[in-house]
Amino acid sequence: MATSTVRATTTRVVRTSLIVLVIINIINFYDRNVGGALAEPMRREFGFSDTQLGLLGTIFTLLYAVIGLPLGLLADRISRKKLLASGVTIWGALTAFAAWAWSFGTLAISRLGVGVGEAACAPTATSWIGDLYPPERRAKPLALFMLGVPVGGALSYFFSGPVAQAFGWRRAMIVAAIPALVMAPVVLFLREPQRGAAESELATASGSAKRGLSEPAPSWFVRNVLPIWRLLCVPTFWWIIVSGALVNFNLYAIGTFLPAFLGRIHHLNVARAGIATGMIYMIGGVAGGTIGGFWGDTIVRRGAHQRMLAAAIGALAAAPFAYFGIRQGFGSLTAAVIFLTVSYGLLNMYYGLVYASIQEIAAPALRGTAMAVYFLFMYLGGASFGPLLTGRLSDMMARRAATAAGSPVITEAFKAVGLQQAMFVIPVLSVGLGLVLWAGSKSMVHDAARRAES
Repeated sequence: MATSTVRATTTRVVRTSLIVLVIINIINFYDRNVGGALAEPMRREFGFSDTQLGLLGTIFTLLYAVIGLPLGLLADRISRKKLLASGVTIWGALTAFAAWAWSFGTLAISRLGVGVGEAACAPTATSWIGDLYPPERRAKPLALFMLGVPVGGALSYFFSGPVAQAFGWRRAMIVAAIPALVMAPVVLFLREPQRGAAESELATASGSAKRGLSEPAPSWFVRNVLPIWRLLCVPTFWWIIVSGALVNFNLYAIGTFLPAFLGRIHHLNVARAGIATGMIYMIGGVAGGTIGGFWGDTIVRRGAHQRMLAAAIGALAAAPFAYFGIRQGFGSLTAAVIFLTVSYGLLNMYYGLVYASIQEIAAPALRGTAMAVYFLFMYLGGASFGPLLTGRLSDMMARRAATAAGSPVITEAFKAVGLQQAMFVIPVLSVGLGLVLWAGSKSMVHDAARRAES
């Protein structure tokens, strides 16, 4: 009886922790996407170009990447729940600050602050989940956690667009900030698991025996630099970093410009564009993330590399759907939404499949560091520039369309043409993503075998 009671309590703690972490990640991506949801009313009020809109997204991800590394190191050394609660409080407060913005600079300060707070989320939460579930069961909870990407984005578009239509975009920013400020203290009531708690008893005992009881405390170099160096010596980790740059280039470009694309090409107001974008995120993202999680835990029995291979198949399949979705013109809204929903869903299979692969590469005590290093290199390596380069390309194409028509003014019609042409970069990079993941699946065979031997 006592044993069953302990198991029930443990199961309840695990489920409660996972639910709260999922909710936190939903709020994370709600606030991250609110800038894209409100891009058009902000652009009209301040007279921004698409390059400036993209820059707001890029400065967020650049700081997110840089600050994420020290926060990832902290996640492996201090209380994860205190670190996560602090991050949630910061990003909630800085999201609300945007409601009083009066220039591009103040909006940039708001997004930078949100980046600092949100950088604590992924390293702490994925490390936490890795200690809740054993290796063979991690893809599903990680995929559920990463459903925060489409669900949070969908809710952001569902609510922010209509709220902005009815009350203005500044009120929509305040609405976005409230859930984070409410959930921050909830995190502090969770029971944090011990690092490595979900590993096998044999692995835990082996690690304890190797460390020894009288071994001196490691130096700063050994504790901080050496683990990062070891991660970077794993070939599969580099393929995963490149894949992260490509998939997030696409997803951040979509998050920043899809509502604007639907507004300009399909003539939707900010409320209807938000609802349409929310449908794409919710249906496609939830379906893709769920399928990826269940598929990942099924095929991993045939080899650790199978998850990467499955993600490659999904990325290659996403390319034609993205192409035809972007190509649809005015009057073909339904077809555009269907194609883009399928494409977005296929791209979202990435998270549960590839993040579980990262957990396989990194040791339990290094999972927060591994995620932080991954974010740092993949964002600085290209993912951060998805919104900026797409916006820059949109402005260039709009100017070219105006010049070809002999117009000295870049009208809204030319801006629509420019944005549509710029977004064709998404299917092109989806093909590149598929090839990178395929190459990573090949190296994963050798790296997984090497780790098993060690």
